[in-house]
Amino acid sequence: MENIIIISTVLIAFTVTAVSGIWLLPILRKLKFGQTILDIGPKWHKNKQGTPTMGGIMFFIGITLAILIGFITFKSTMSNNIGNSKIMTARVLYGVILSLGFGFIGLADDYIKIVKKQNEGLTPKQKLLLQLLIGTFYLIMLYISGDRWTTLVIPYIGKFDIGFFYYPFAMFAILALSNAVNFTDGIDGLLSSVTFVVGIAFMIICAMLGMFEMQIVSAALIGGCLGFLIWNFHPAKVFMGDTGSLFLSGLIITLAFGTGLPVFILLIGVIYLIEMLSVVIQMTYFKITHGKRLFKMTPIHHSFEMSGYSEVKIVLLFSLITAIGSLIAIIAVRFI
Repeated sequence: MENIIIISTVLIAFTVTAVSGIWLLPILRKLKFGQTILDIGPKWHKNKQGTPTMGGIMFFIGITLAILIGFITFKSTMSNNIGNSKIMTARVLYGVILSLGFGFIGLADDYIKIVKKQNEGLTPKQKLLLQLLIGTFYLIMLYISGDRWTTLVIPYIGKFDIGFFYYPFAMFAILALSNAVNFTDGIDGLLSSVTFVVGIAFMIICAMLGMFEMQIVSAALIGGCLGFLIWNFHPAKVFMGDTGSLFLSGLIITLAFGTGLPVFILLIGVIYLIEMLSVVIQMTYFKITHGKRLFKMTPIHHSFEMSGYSEVKIVLLFSLITAIGSLIAIIAVRFI
């Protein structure tokens, strides 16, 4: 029965996400909700001008529905057989709320960009404040629900209970990860492909730890990414926008903290980390050297583009790196 629920969750997320594109894309085109391409980007991206964005709405529908159906089915048929707990229920419930909250921040950001016909929506301060509020709500609700986990599990090193300091760490990690995932969205199919691999990694880890509730979330993430890739793989017919990238970041945060392994995201989400660090390093180097650049362009996937790599090759390379990092993380779980 467990396998049936997981397979069904993947299929529901895949089917609903993929099929929703059939009616969503015409609506986005009719409303002229197209992407604005910056002049500072690769010149060949200009032909993507006007490609429908806010495709992340497809994730809202497909992934959320799949999680709800899978979780309700689990509760009604298997609650006596698999570790059913109030804490795990809270981790799923508030994780979905976190994801939707982040997704709506992205939705507002995308909408403002479209209305103003520019590539800037909410200000960085506005985004950060909203993410901070939603992240705080998430952590408080978990605490109220009885989730008092304050231990950091560091791969291949050990466990460290850091007490109260876990919460500042958690907030920093939530904000950093949400923005790191957002940076990874920049070329056709990249974020969906990388996150698909991340979903598989968490699926395996959840199975190893016996966390069936989190396995349902990872299954929905896998199916949703595959369904979206039908429309987003090169050449993309739709972009997910911040609507999708921030929603996906919420799900990854849900899985990282839901499994109690947020530090493992440094391995599983190594590409997210590299993308974010490339931006931070570039900005720092630019200021220190008074205008010089270390990379051709950031986030780093654009630097690869400008070095002659095709979008498809970058997607394959970054997905492979994610798979290697995930394998190292999965092996580390065996030593917990």
